Amino acid sequence: MSKIPVYLDFNATTPLSNEVLQKLPELVQFWGNPSSIHQASRPPKTILRETKRKLAEYFKCSPLEIIFNSGASEGNNTVLKSVWNTYRPGNHFQNPVKNEFIISSVEHPSVMKTAEYLKSEGAVIHYIPVNRQGEIDLHFIKNKISEKTALISCMFANNETGTVFPIKEISQLAREHQVLVHSDCVQAFGKTTINLEEIKVDYATFSAHKFYALKGCGVLYVKKGSPYINLVHGGGQERSRRGGTENILGIASLEVMMGQIHHVSEKEQSIQKLRDLFETEILKQIPDIKITCGTTKRLANTSSLIIPGVDGETLLVSLDLKGYEVSTGAACSSGNPEPSPVLLAFGLTKQEAQNSLRVSLGWSTTEKQITEFINVLRDTVDRLRAINQQHAESTSL
Repeated sequence: MSKIPVYLDFNATTPLSNEVLQKLPELVQFWGNPSSIHQASRPPKTILRETKRKLAEYFKCSPLEIIFNSGASEGNNTVLKSVWNTYRPGNHFQNPVKNEFIISSVEHPSVMKTAEYLKSEGAVIHYIPVNRQGEIDLHFIKNKISEKTALISCMFANNETGTVFPIKEISQLAREHQVLVHSDCVQAFGKTTINLEEIKVDYATFSAHKFYALKGCGVLYVKKGSPYINLVHGGGQERSRRGGTENILGIASLEVMMGQIHHVSEKEQSIQKLRDLFETEILKQIPDIKITCGTTKRLANTSSLIIPGVDGETLLVSLDLKGYEVSTGAACSSGNPEPSPVLLAFGLTKQEAQNSLRVSLGWSTTEKQITEFINVLRDTVDRLRAINQQHAESTSL
């Protein structure tokens, strides 16, 4: 019998929790359209209302400030385009022109590609540098922020290195200049505590599938009074803020997981012990290995490794054949032969980025899995380095 694969790529997506799996047969029975007025619509309406209530209670915000959509990529697009259309030159709202955006240089593609689109429309984009230790340049923000700044966008935690950014401090800077703040909180959701009242952002985006729920369900937080323009026009769903019949099954799966949200702090501590065990042992057992942003505050579950002498893609495939599922970086960039632009923005060389491997743990990860993976990783790296050395010697003759 072949070995059951060990999944160590929880930053890409998470498997459905046992709680969600057990509830699915019941949840699929709530098939009515929540916009209807007959009996079939009542359970879906209740699911919408209760999930928003639980999210608001956890995030410390109002249920009216929460909008359901298809995922964080839609949410990120909605926020940046809403702010641009509100303050762009020639806007229809008689608002002062604010055509500048300050965006971290290590954002998810759904932010970076949207920023590039806004640039083509006339926006000025300032990219905040991040150093090799994972520290964001707050002085850059102070120097660039002005009366022309419409929005600062910085993720809560990076999906490739796990680096946690000082969103509260960034929000304070923004408030001093009456500038809006958006944070992509996708990677932090379910991994660490998120208090929107404390970090004081105007917009935040989340995806259910990063927290053991179904794909296709996103959450967008829009602080009361913040500019907002529909990205998806249609019916009156979500208080006329996002057209389209809501994904009730996905939202219901998220409601189930909100019943588990109180376990986050406990899981965060136990996962960090496993992550620390993993990093301590590989530093001992694999020569020349480095931890990217290892000295900076990170999500408890994430290790981004630089393994000289081994191509990351080759190592990934070798580990996959041995039953260990990891990644070289963001899943959305899989198949791109070029090194991760995020790792390059963190200050890695092109070669270091190509030698990188990301290991991300989850609620189901065990110490036994980590111990066995350490051995397999060590042996695989030794074998690949030996092959590369032999090839180098033969070509030099």
